[in-house]
Amino acid sequence: MKALIIIDMLNDFVTGSLKCDRAQRIIPNIRTLIDSFHKKALPVIFANDSHLDTDFEMAKWGPHAIEGTEGAEVIPELTPEEEDIVIGKHVYSSFFETPLDSVLRSRKVDTVVLTGLHTHLCVRHTAADAFFRGYKILIPEDGVDSFTAEDHESGLAYLKEYYGAKITDAKSVLK
Repeated sequence: MKALIIIDMLNDFVTGSLKCDRAQRIIPNIRTLIDSFHKKALPVIFANDSHLDTDFEMAKWGPHAIEGTEGAEVIPELTPEEEDIVIGKHVYSSFFETPLDSVLRSRKVDTVVLTGLHTHLCVRHTAADAFFRGYKILIPEDGVDSFTAEDHESGLAYLKEYYGAKITDAKSVLK
């Protein structure tokens, strides 16, 4: 079974303090994937930065996605629905010290479809932890992005080479 994981599609990453202009191109594709997964009653999981102001990432990136703030909310175009699962995270990986693995295993998921921001950071580290746990990984190229085209492309190449991720597109995931 597949699960869709939407990583860090938050106000601070799309329009706020760590704005990624390239995020706009992936929003419609992620929306289409969410709608399709809902229709098929497949798990939709939002893995969101949910920081404390003392988290070590603040030294690298400055304040962003602080728990309880508007910046840490999912963008309005992708607002989670009642049946969706929302998991907060304090580091790049959606698995590290979160319940994601047990959520997936309890639903008999063997394949994760990773979407969101950023291909070379949070998507990459989430893919690494998925790989180490034995999940198959699908990454729609048009459902992830980074600050730059170079970071996006190098991220995709790394995911394919080192984690065996199948790089595809949103339409192919829907088939």
